[in-house]
Amino acid sequence: MKILVIGDSCKDVFIYGTANRLCPEAPVPVFIPKRKTETGGMAANVYENIESLGVEVDLITNQEVITKTRYVEEKTNHQIIRVDSDSTKSKRIEGIEHIPFENYCAVIISDYNKGFLEYDDIQYICSKHDTVFIDTKKIVNEKMLDARFIKINEHEYENNIAAGQYFKEFYDKLIVTMSGKGCKYMDKEYNVQEVEVRDNSGAGDSFISALAIQYCRTNDIESAILYGNDCATIAVQHKGVTKVGKHLKVF
Repeated sequence: MKILVIGDSCKDVFIYGTANRLCPEAPVPVFIPKRKTETGGMAANVYENIESLGVEVDLITNQEVITKTRYVEEKTNHQIIRVDSDSTKSKRIEGIEHIPFENYCAVIISDYNKGFLEYDDIQYICSKHDTVFIDTKKIVNEKMLDARFIKINEHEYENNIAAGQYFKEFYDKLIVTMSGKGCKYMDKEYNVQEVEVRDNSGAGDSFISALAIQYCRTNDIESAILYGNDCATIAVQHKGVTKVGKHLKVF
């Protein structure tokens, strides 16, 4: 079993420190940094989650460095500010026609809408493989109709509705994740156990990684959703962007 991930990647940086007083010049906290972590984010996080779960995986992504830096009060895990360096969009994917799609049991499009993939690229990828999972920040449109499943979160779902996308043609493809409530597929809700949430960062990446893995194993979307929920639940219980395979027994 081997999975291909295609999409925008970034570097996720977490700077943990203390913020015990307000600045005298303005009503903002004074942050004193103590430690820093760095890890792959977005499509790179999907890649690393799949790898951590013991599955072979390849990644096709942008070369430009996009950085998301979060300043976090360590005791409370409250995120004070996030600073992004993504003002320059990624260069569009090249050589897409040379990708050996037949070598993979599934393809995950991790589209953070930074310019690496255009709608035509997504349509082409979907035309080349029967099992394509899309996780996108774009408005869903007809160029995604050949995807097997499309995963978006509640906020993205609302943005789609506001843009006039009512998903009539995507009824059996659309999976909407709902944070602590689990997810919904074909009008059925798949709930998750209640846990202490330390950080939601990267939980969607963990979900789609596990979803694709389990679907490749079973060809059963309900089983895949349950496994995706389990992995996302593990992810949110840890600070920063975590790789669920470090905390979940691989089977």
